[in-house]
Amino acid sequence: MKTKILLAIGGVLTVSAIVLIVTQSQTTAPHVHKVDEEMPVANNSAPSVPAYQSPTAAKDLPATLAPAEFFGKAREAYAAAQVIPETLAQLPCYCHCDRGFGHKSLHTCFVDDHASHCAVCVDEALLAYKLQKEQGMSPEKIRETIIAKYSAE
Repeated sequence: MKTKILLAIGGVLTVSAIVLIVTQSQTTAPHVHKVDEEMPVANNSAPSVPAYQSPTAAKDLPATLAPAEFFGKAREAYAAAQVIPETLAQLPCYCHCDRGFGHKSLHTCFVDDHASHCAVCVDEALLAYKLQKEQGMSPEKIRETIIAKYSAE
């Protein structure tokens, strides 16, 4: 008796699945993604540069997390963020967290633990620190270097 019930249920499920597949394949409406009005549209003629802040906006920044909370390269990057926060605020972050998380700049990645999970954020911050401290570059020149490096990748 149980076998007959299970076979009947299996048959009904199989027929239902076939009907569903056939019905969906005959749908005439095209598959269209809704475009968010707030979201920037990709421009194929020039690479999109993620958000960054002006020098004026970079003066009043929230504190970054303590480097001691992390280890390895993430700890180094959080330490750099504490030393050059105004510079990081003037840099775009090429993990494109401005789109996904509403970040305003690379600095925003270090206000929470986002950067600790993101190699792009960590590498950009360490590069910015090196360019500023070892080569004496201004935030504007560092931004140009970051854009040239990451927009080509």
